Formats: sequence, structure tokens, C-alpha cells
Amino acid sequence: MCKKIIVFSQDYKTKFKMKITLILNGKTEDDYILKGFSIYEQRLKHYIAFDTIIIPGLKNAKALDFEQQKKKEAELIFKNIQPSDKVILLDENGKEYSSIEFSELIQKQMNSGIKNLVFVVGGPYGFSDDVYARANGKLSLSKMTFSHQMVRLFFSEQLYRSMTILKNEPYHHQ
Repeated sequence: MCKKIIVFSQDYKTKFKMKITLILNGKTEDDYILKGFSIYEQRLKHYIAFDTIIIPGLKNAKALDFEQQKKKEAELIFKNIQPSDKVILLDENGKEYSSIEFSELIQKQMNSGIKNLVFVVGGPYGFSDDVYARANGKLSLSKMTFSHQMVRLFFSEQLYRSMTILKNEPYHHQ
């Protein structure tokens, strides 16, 4: 069963003025991921203001236990979000959406009037309790576990797919 998506004829960037920010934990050296992510990052800019923030990998991470690593990563995440931002964590325990449902979530956020919708990809051990407490929601891309490098590619493709669904373009086949 396919739900009807409301499609607006105006350019999303001017009508809604919402920005989507993707905060990533650590950089990737994998060329295929960088190329794929770059393709979707450029495609997204035709639909919505889209920014990527890469927080640096922790120095001396091996000297820190998991909780200490999550706490230090939280400090870096908090430096990049504002109190008015809506924050959604990409988390294996988050809610799963179909592509259509995810596009409806994006549409709802656009209609809500928020200025910045922030999605955060955590480090290898997840998020600290402080980050979970600050979050407005959790999103899971799958019941499977992916590396945080792969998540950036999968998420950017799904975000692009949601934009094409909202614009009623033929990228998504239902």
C-alpha cells in the first residue's frame, strides 16, 4: 500500500529553508565510499541545504575505555549542534523506516518549521548517555550492523531517494 506524498512545486531550498546536517565520526580513506558519498552529496544540494561535519577520530583511543571514548566523542558532537537543532541519531536500536516512510519523516520536519535537522553517525561503540539524552529521535538503517563509514553512503543515498520521492521524480520505483 503506497501512501500519497504531498509534492510542492517550489524549490525546497527556498520554500522550507530547512538545512540537513550529517555529523560523521571520523574520516574514511576508502575511495569507493568517498566517491559514492560525494555523488549523493552533490545530488542533494539540488533539493535542500545539506552540510556534512566530520568530527576527528580520537587520538590515543586505545588508551581509553569504551565509555571514555563515547564521552570524548560526545564533546565533539555537542560542539557542532545548537539548542534549536532537531537531532536524530543513526542507531541500531532506532526506528526503521521504508524509503517512503523516511521521505514522509523528512516532509514532516520540513513542514514543522525547524531550521536544522541534524543526523549523527556515532563511533564504533555508539553514543554516550548524554548524546542519547539530547537526541530527539533514533533512526536505524537496518537490523544489520554497518561500519560507520558505510553508513554515510547508505544514509546519503536514502536521503537523496527521499528528496526524489517528495518531488515525485522517477528515481524510486514503487
